[in-house]
Amino acid sequence: MTARTTTGIGDVERPRLGIDTRRYARGVGGLCIFLTVWWIGAATTQPSYLLPGPVESARAFLDLFTTSTALLVPLFGAEITLPTGIAHLTQTLLHYVPGLLFGAVSGAGFGLAMGWNGALDDWLRPLVRVLRPIPPLAWIVFAIVWFGIHHTGAAFIVFVGAFWINFYGAYGGVEGVSTELTDAASTLGVERDLSMLKLVALPSAAPQVLTGFRTSIGRCWMIVVGAELFGAPGVGYEIINASNNLAMATSVAYMFLISLAFLCMDVGFRLLERRVLAWR
Repeated sequence: MTARTTTGIGDVERPRLGIDTRRYARGVGGLCIFLTVWWIGAATTQPSYLLPGPVESARAFLDLFTTSTALLVPLFGAEITLPTGIAHLTQTLLHYVPGLLFGAVSGAGFGLAMGWNGALDDWLRPLVRVLRPIPPLAWIVFAIVWFGIHHTGAAFIVFVGAFWINFYGAYGGVEGVSTELTDAASTLGVERDLSMLKLVALPSAAPQVLTGFRTSIGRCWMIVVGAELFGAPGVGYEIINASNNLAMATSVAYMFLISLAFLCMDVGFRLLERRVLAWR
């Protein structure tokens, strides 16, 4: 909806500030359609345990927070009792967070170096092209042999996935730095290669670097479920364990728990991203 204001030149239409309720109504409508289709599909599927309905899944989700599970804290060797969902989510975070952070930092750093240094790019590009197509989950057998069936092995799988996503985000960002910016910086006295990287390339590539990290947040949640296939404790393992026992509603509940965790992380990172890129 718009409001008209009169100026000396003529009438100018300005948009009113406010919430666009139509967008939220569409979102709610889409969610309602999804729940309806889900409910019909569950009601017509036999045997019923193959596809639990929204109500059964919601009950299973609530059960994750009404029951308790003991969690062993690494390094300290102490046990704490937490709601079941929080305990298993914490187990996943113990290898998700280190794998994501180490993979993001090393991948972005490697991408910045290769994108900025032509000689390094020439040396390492063939190696990158050989290793990049290998899926992160293909490294599971090596993770088991090298690190064992625990958090370290699962963190390694997440690390591989985060590394390549952030590598290409940073690599593409630096490669896309405009020559006009570097020429202008040189005119203003920025001559050293390291200074040019710090003052020109990094700020210019920052949007793509941050986009790469944000993408890896979601992708690594997908990878972590596969990383727990070989027995590492966490939400992914509980999804598989519940499905093996035909407790499909519990599997759906853990799937929604992952979705909720990702949503919180994504919203938090978007707020941080806006603050970091406020200069644009």
